[in-house]
Amino acid sequence: MSGISKVRETSEALINETGKIIIGKRKQLELIITAIICGGHVLLEDLPGSGKTTLVRTLAIALGCDRKRIQFTPDLLPSDVVGTTIFNQATGSFETRLGPVSTNLLLADEINRAIPRTQAALLEAMEERQVTIDGKTFLLPDPFFVMATQNPIEKESTFPLPAAQLDRFFIKLSLGYPDKAEELAMLDRVGDVIPFDSVRAVTDPSGIAGMREAVKAVRMSEPVKDYIVRVVQKTRSDANFRTGASPRASRCLYQGSKALAAIRGRDYVIPEDVQDLFLPVVSHRTDLSTQATYRGADKNSILRALIESEPVPPEKEKML
Repeated sequence: MSGISKVRETSEALINETGKIIIGKRKQLELIITAIICGGHVLLEDLPGSGKTTLVRTLAIALGCDRKRIQFTPDLLPSDVVGTTIFNQATGSFETRLGPVSTNLLLADEINRAIPRTQAALLEAMEERQVTIDGKTFLLPDPFFVMATQNPIEKESTFPLPAAQLDRFFIKLSLGYPDKAEELAMLDRVGDVIPFDSVRAVTDPSGIAGMREAVKAVRMSEPVKDYIVRVVQKTRSDANFRTGASPRASRCLYQGSKALAAIRGRDYVIPEDVQDLFLPVVSHRTDLSTQATYRGADKNSILRALIESEPVPPEKEKML
């Protein structure tokens, strides 16, 4: 079996296993798996009760990865996240105890409820896959992903994530409300109890590393690369935005489009892959201008119009 076929098969299995509990969210699951293959972090912004925490727990089981959870609160300290040095009376020496960040998949629940000092404790871990405690550096397990949640409605006792930390999230997603059929199916399937024991692991850390390696073989034509750069740079020149998307957005679109193509069973990228990733990758990396904010403009609507107005490469130039 080729590497691309293995990526598609494993991704489909992950979606099916997660779908035993999370109903009707295939598109979001594809994008989350894309981020995982690329080693990226995911920010889930949604209302309470929409299934954010349940999705992360279910996906962690299907991934065959170690999982830990931190409930972020205003009194949470950086040492509660990364760990600390303690004195062991039995041995008469100091020893380092790593915090819950030492895991494969970290669920940072309601991340915007922690003070900025504690939020910043994750920055080194998210970017460099390591933590520093009392001058000593400790590598984190491979793979390492942060899946963070936040409630976009409540503002009391919350601390908005700074731009530097938002930029470290590969994508930002919303699960949204289920439609009527999905909500009825949810009641039938998980109305009495959530059957986490019915979910099986379909891969493991070494399998994820194999998918990451296989995706490198996905081809991207020069016109599609140019398309990525054009749509990202357009956010920097559009008057509706005070700040445009960073160069990291271009890199995420490049990596993510290759991974998404492999998930869909192709060994080449097409503009549709870029378009499907554009909003999740770019929306949290841009800020509306003061004028756009005052007139009540919707950021996602502006971004959709932006990418829809950009010419796509001709059909014959989509592939190498």
